[in-house]
Amino acid sequence: MSAMLRTIQAVLWSFLGIRKSADYQKDTERLNPFHIIVVGIAIALLFVLGLMALVNWVVVQPTGF
Repeated sequence: MSAMLRTIQAVLWSFLGIRKSADYQKDTERLNPFHIIVVGIAIALLFVLGLMALVNWVVVQPTGF
């Protein structure tokens, strides 16, 4: 698995809050902290944009009523 995929996987597990201590130790040894920060910000942004799109889709009333 490439380093970027490992980084994405580690960040997603961290977002869920279910990460083994042993896996966390492996990640701190192998992954670049800069990549973790960039991927974390990107995933957080995608999450917020997804929530905004969902709320917009639910709240918008169809025209014609």
